[in-house]
Amino acid sequence: MSRSRIPRFYQLSVSERIALLRQRGVLSTDAAAHLADGTSALDVEAADRLIENVIGVFSMPMGLGLNFRINGRDHLVPMVVEEPSIVAAVSSAARLVRQAGGFTSVADEPLLIGQIQVVDLIDPERARADLLARGDELVALADSGHPKMVARGGGARGIEVFLRGATAQNGELLVVHLLVDTRDAMGANLVNSMCERLAPLVEEISGGRVFLRILSNLTDRALVRARAVIPHALLETADFPGERVRDGIVLANEFAAMDPYRATTHNKGIMNGIDAVALATGNDWRAIEAAAHAYAGRGDGYGPLTTWSVNDAGDLVGELTIPLKVGTVGGQVESNPAVRLAHTILGVSSAPELAEVMAAVGLAQNLAALKALSTNGIQHGHMRLHARAVAAAAGASGARFEEVVERLIADGEIKVWKARQIMQALEEGSDGDRVIEPAAPDAGYGTAAVVALPAAHPAPTATLTPSASATCAAALTPGAPGSDAHLGYGKIILMGEHSVVYGYHAIAAPIGLSVRAQVTRQASLREPVIADRDVDGSVREPIRADLSHRVAALIVTRLGVSDAGLRVDVFSHLPRASGLGASAAFAVALIRAVADSFQLTISDAEVSSLAFECEQIVHGTPSGIDNTVATFGRSVLFQRSDAPGGHTIRDIFTPHPIPIVIGLSGVESLTKQTVGLVRSAWQRNPARYDAIFSQIDGLVLAGVDALRRGDIAELGELMNINQGLLNALQVSSPEIESLVAIARRAGALGAKLTGGGGGGAMIAIAEPGGTEPIITAMRSAGYTTYLTEIR
Repeated sequence: MSRSRIPRFYQLSVSERIALLRQRGVLSTDAAAHLADGTSALDVEAADRLIENVIGVFSMPMGLGLNFRINGRDHLVPMVVEEPSIVAAVSSAARLVRQAGGFTSVADEPLLIGQIQVVDLIDPERARADLLARGDELVALADSGHPKMVARGGGARGIEVFLRGATAQNGELLVVHLLVDTRDAMGANLVNSMCERLAPLVEEISGGRVFLRILSNLTDRALVRARAVIPHALLETADFPGERVRDGIVLANEFAAMDPYRATTHNKGIMNGIDAVALATGNDWRAIEAAAHAYAGRGDGYGPLTTWSVNDAGDLVGELTIPLKVGTVGGQVESNPAVRLAHTILGVSSAPELAEVMAAVGLAQNLAALKALSTNGIQHGHMRLHARAVAAAAGASGARFEEVVERLIADGEIKVWKARQIMQALEEGSDGDRVIEPAAPDAGYGTAAVVALPAAHPAPTATLTPSASATCAAALTPGAPGSDAHLGYGKIILMGEHSVVYGYHAIAAPIGLSVRAQVTRQASLREPVIADRDVDGSVREPIRADLSHRVAALIVTRLGVSDAGLRVDVFSHLPRASGLGASAAFAVALIRAVADSFQLTISDAEVSSLAFECEQIVHGTPSGIDNTVATFGRSVLFQRSDAPGGHTIRDIFTPHPIPIVIGLSGVESLTKQTVGLVRSAWQRNPARYDAIFSQIDGLVLAGVDALRRGDIAELGELMNINQGLLNALQVSSPEIESLVAIARRAGALGAKLTGGGGGGAMIAIAEPGGTEPIITAMRSAGYTTYLTEIR
């Protein structure tokens, strides 16, 4: 099990997160209890022993940076910070780099520099030469007062002597640098005491007068270099191709390299992450900041601490070089229980290893910022987190908290007074069928969002039983789509994904998750409005507005109607980018809703055909399987064909229901991306990949026979083999592999990814009554699950 990869961690309550860390062995029972009851914080009595004039203890949030893999090892990274979005952004960037193999980070020997200022020299050049000649004697004297440090492998390493020019009244300035390896200690007191010890001998050798004896916080002898190499395909988002994101990050970095005003903000973003780890681990963030900015200002001007470039393979390469002298032992660490706990969670064994982690965090933070700035803009991700902070400041809590957040986002006026107004309206029960306009452009699709409308169906539970739900696809037949004709059905591909694109067979089945659309016409609207909501009526995070409007434009064009005055409300049970057919279900639901609004008669075959065209907008080269299942809502054996007769679709029946557990990896599955990667590989070596597709096809046809006989054990074995071949196609992911392994250990007869892969969802089958251990094991590992069945 990955130590740092915890999908859906943000969806848990604080107590559930602590319990999960305890289950995973990150926290001991005592540590978990201290976190849960608040006794891990510094108390007033202990604080009074640390600084002067104490009147209390100031608290800040501590979160965990997730997904970090550094030098081949997983790290959960404690971060103390008050600014929203920092922890979320760094976790997202770390997950991206994790998919590319993780960070490499290398720390120099942990040297500090002590400075001794010498003035009033008679012969500065002679003094410099004499000091250098007696360097070994000075080093020995420095070490003589610290035998324990020397025994641990640390101590003075050498001296340097510089002439800095004439002072105003005291002649030439000479500076002695004492280089000291402080091992795992921060080392400030050690270095200062060594400099004090050397002062008399320095005066004797130089013939001058020693004035200041103090360490330097410019720790450029303790540099750390973090690096990440990311294939551009991994950078693709729902809105931007990977090459464009890559080139945008490089261009943004060039801005910082050429402009000190931008470089300052650029580096501040890096320090957002590094300072947060420094605070959590009890290190001197002020010294770290001073060193970083001084290092950025070396040479001719102030510049960025990172570089982003493109290598010969077209990969994005990010590198951060930064001075980082930190400690893992000493009073600041040992006197604060919260700091001790942070070190336990982080699990580093030395100060250089801590510095390597902090540099990787800084590079991840910079990647997240540049990626956001060069795509959708930094505010896109900030608004939800800002809304949560505002809701908390207004006093929202309990079950109402998320509702207040959603309404703030939908309204676009994210202010404390607005949050209190929303809370008052909720308390008075005046939320009714209310429309809040105009909404912020990012609140949903288009330029407005509809919120607080009553849900037409109850919110989905984690266990979906198709036979008990009127809106569930598994129990529906063509031409009779349940109680609501405006549905599009989610799907799983039991076997045959990817090979189906090349004309081979695949088995697909509907699931008890659907999308419903509702269309109304309002003369006051000048352009169509699409509002995407969860089934409880709350506004969801926006998906690609350009795609949704292109899909809608295609539909109204093909149906021969006008989009003027159209308002579309979309209610979805389906998680997006999960490989469960959300885009096809959206298209089918929208086609049916528009047709019904204009009283048009349209057959299921026509709905499926038009939905296929919509899928081409979204995915480029779809197989046709998603729109088929989204329309007809039944299990099929599907074979794509571009011939005049069209696709071959055959119904599949099984003598008894087969339970299916769906596990969500928490990583977006971008079907267009994975299909494109497989196509590129096939084009390079068609014979090799056709052979793999042919093997998958044989498994699919054997699976049809197993289904018809109700042989679940045989079906499971075929699924396991299919997963191995999909892994060979490189469309699986670490999270999917983890889920598959968890399911099999818990008793699944078969487990594999479903859909495009690269993340998204997986499925597992079990004997009737055997699903509960699988579900429990997945949820204990932090994954979201659903239960459905094939009939």
